[in-house]
Amino acid sequence: MDLTLIWKTVLIGVVEGLTEFLPVSSTGHVILAAELLKFQGPPGKVFEIVIQFGAILAVCFLYRQKIWNTAAGVLRRDRPAMRFAMAIVLAFLPAAIVGIFAHKYIKSVLFNPTVVAIALIVGGVVILIVERFAQRPRIKSIDDVDLKTALLIGLCQCLAMVPGVSRAGATIMGARVFRVDRATATEFSFFLAMPTM
Repeated sequence: MDLTLIWKTVLIGVVEGLTEFLPVSSTGHVILAAELLKFQGPPGKVFEIVIQFGAILAVCFLYRQKIWNTAAGVLRRDRPAMRFAMAIVLAFLPAAIVGIFAHKYIKSVLFNPTVVAIALIVGGVVILIVERFAQRPRIKSIDDVDLKTALLIGLCQCLAMVPGVSRAGATIMGARVFRVDRATATEFSFFLAMPTM
């Protein structure tokens, strides 16, 4: 058993865990860390899937009551639950569609440290600008996110297809532009992470 490979894998996992839910790109940081460590993960998608599985489980555990209430509400045809579920599905669709058609191109052309470094810098500047000029929020609860706003947030999530662009950052800043308050934007981003990731 190669101890060096094990330690590199652990370090990559730590980088993923520390950056997954911050408005900084976890994928971008993993790419940079892998480059610095000269890490070659196993072939195929298994490593990428497993490394994000813990983050998905953490979100599911954190919001288990809301997930349960929404699922039960949808089965009862409860309007607020159905609207919330539809908002998440609608926000997820743009990334799903773009991902299906552009995945190979993105993976082959954009997954390199130069793109990641540029995206991280641009993303940081965008966050500063959005936070500086954000208008007074009109949506202050996750249950009040309307379908149009959800779709717009979903379109912003597509920017995170570029490695180095944070999925959380893109969705939270997109929501802030569309006048969702910070806490609600963050919570909506977490829920959107479940189908997306």
